Amino acid sequence: MNTFLLILLCVFEAGFAFTAISRKADKMGWQTGRLICNAGQLGLYFVMLLAPGIDMSFRFMGLFVLLLLRIIIAFIGMMFIKNKEDKSKHPAMMILSALLSVALISGSMIPSFVITDYSGLPVSGAYDVAETHAILIDESRKEEFETDGSKREIPVYIYYPSNAAGGEKFPLIIFSHGAFGYYQSNHSTYAELASNGYVVISIEHPYHSLFTKDTNGDTIIVDASFLNGVMGINAEDVSEETVFELSSQWLKLRCDDINFVIDSVKPAAGRNALPEFWYTDGGQNANIIAALAMTNTDKIGVMGHSLGGAAAVSMGRTRNDISAVIDLDGTMLGEVTGVENGRDIVNHEPYTTPILSFDNEEHHFASQEERKNDVPYANNIVHDYAVCGYRTYIAGTGHMNFTDLPMYAPPLAKMLGTGSVAPEECMMTINKIVLEFFDSFLKERKVFSVQECINIS
Repeated sequence: MNTFLLILLCVFEAGFAFTAISRKADKMGWQTGRLICNAGQLGLYFVMLLAPGIDMSFRFMGLFVLLLLRIIIAFIGMMFIKNKEDKSKHPAMMILSALLSVALISGSMIPSFVITDYSGLPVSGAYDVAETHAILIDESRKEEFETDGSKREIPVYIYYPSNAAGGEKFPLIIFSHGAFGYYQSNHSTYAELASNGYVVISIEHPYHSLFTKDTNGDTIIVDASFLNGVMGINAEDVSEETVFELSSQWLKLRCDDINFVIDSVKPAAGRNALPEFWYTDGGQNANIIAALAMTNTDKIGVMGHSLGGAAAVSMGRTRNDISAVIDLDGTMLGEVTGVENGRDIVNHEPYTTPILSFDNEEHHFASQEERKNDVPYANNIVHDYAVCGYRTYIAGTGHMNFTDLPMYAPPLAKMLGTGSVAPEECMMTINKIVLEFFDSFLKERKVFSVQECINIS
């Protein structure tokens, strides 16, 4: 419907320009017609709000603002001309104005073509899902991306059952997003888990996230050096030593964030007030306290996508209060302890925390090739020595198919890497397996199993 709306708006412009040129409109006639045309376009947009796929969200906000501004500018222009000598409007200027209008309208509608009206996947659980948020301030750590001595701030987004009975307790799941991802990257997963009786905290890692907000309300965008480093480590001429050095820095920051969040949640659960370092807008306090009150911090799972998955694996290695770990298509960089003669030195100690890892199709076959060539690949070695390890890959998947991005912004997801699998069916399958895994190891409901390869028809 957005294509249809764009065509109609362009038809308005073409019709207005053709009418004005054929009537040899003077400047006043042109400006009056411009006002009528702009008002008609805004009216058309309001009418099209009744059609599916057209709304007042971010996807169309640029268009709405543009159409409104054009009405105001046209009205001011008409008032200005009234006090001036009325001269004829050159046809070439009319055509140029119409072409510029088409370009502006088209540009303002780009978000509607890049971003879909995706509003989430259906959930299978009996609980309604609520969301709240806060920013945790770690006074023990300086923000390494700043030079003003400010402390590390970690936004957290909490998803929890809103209609739980009093006294019910639910396991805690911590989620870490991928490199230059953001906290909603796997919203459908959080909702599925919360609807089935889990409290999910999605951590946003400032300067590793595409964008986030700090306690001043300022927008923090991804750090350029981090972005360049992530993009650069896949180049053929990058040494294993460089990869190890960079990835160690990234994982330390993320693991420090996750440790601080877990260590902040555990003492806060069940209390009637939040510590001062829990920064909120005030209106969220009651919701946060309610969510923490139902959190069972004796049952904790950690999961993440890509670099977030690597961080989750590291947490399962270093903390004894983690009961289950899920890695969504992440290379387990934290298992590399050094580099010698251009080859990774990988930890061979048994991985004792129950772990489930998903691979995309290319990732799976690449890891098989590494095994065949006797290359010490961390993911292979972790599962070789895992006490309770499960590994699967989904046919037809790319790296971003393990997030909601292909359903939210298909062109962007394709650019970052997707496969031929249907995005909705893929994420529903992933969410189902994730739920079954956590149910098995955090709720002890049934024995878990998963196929090596999953084909989604």
